[in-house]
Amino acid sequence: MPDTPSVIVDLDGTLLHDALRFEDRDFSARTQRAVDRLHAAGVPFAVATARPVSTGLGIVQRLHADACIYLNGALIDFDPAHSDMDSLTGRRPVAADGILKVGFPSRRACEVCRAILSVMPDLQIGIVMDDVRYTNFDVTQYWTTQTWTYTDFRDVPEGVADKIIIFPRADQTELLATLVPDDFDVHISEGRLWMLMAPDANKEQAMRTLYERWGIDPTSAVSFGDDIVDIAMMQQSGTGVAVANANPQVLAISDDVCASNNDDGVAQWIEQNLL
Repeated sequence: MPDTPSVIVDLDGTLLHDALRFEDRDFSARTQRAVDRLHAAGVPFAVATARPVSTGLGIVQRLHADACIYLNGALIDFDPAHSDMDSLTGRRPVAADGILKVGFPSRRACEVCRAILSVMPDLQIGIVMDDVRYTNFDVTQYWTTQTWTYTDFRDVPEGVADKIIIFPRADQTELLATLVPDDFDVHISEGRLWMLMAPDANKEQAMRTLYERWGIDPTSAVSFGDDIVDIAMMQQSGTGVAVANANPQVLAISDDVCASNNDDGVAQWIEQNLL
């Protein structure tokens, strides 16, 4: 354990309790107290999540996080205390060093979506850009509060897209894997959501960028995760802690295992090891 630790934590399946609706997942009072005590002790605390700003910002600000990695690394907010939806989605200019966006042209995203649909016309696919989902399916079947609009991928505005999202059926995954272009990496979340990302948009690269900004070594980090997209981040940390409910691959590479997300495992581990 490093003498001067820092903490970086995933949200869904890790810090947040489960809920029937995605939007109802939240952290407990015990977790709030543990994180507040970290702040009081001067321990840097960051969030690294697949969530977009719309469903992540409120959680990040209630936790008083020192930084947040959104969208699995496509967006880094270096100053959450002074951020809002407008500043993080390009509606209001911000200082060049306030946020970092790592994406790809929306025109390229549309090309990829149309090419995949030419082979798999019934695939559910979309583009996420500035917290709007441009999709060929009804997003509310998965997320009830996120902004979205139907598209044929010929009318998406120009801009920097964060990711392409896909919800393949089980019988579609093998073919889909052969259609992903070489200039994209695939992240799979909770076993069902495929995310096509820029190669540099991932939690581990975002963590390195953040820690360079902070001027501290990533080996000072204690990172918490539950899903495959967390593995590389956990491996580059000094201590990678898996929650007990984590994917077996995450459990296999972890340095330690804490109680499950629904049992406040992250808070328990922080209390016992850092406070």
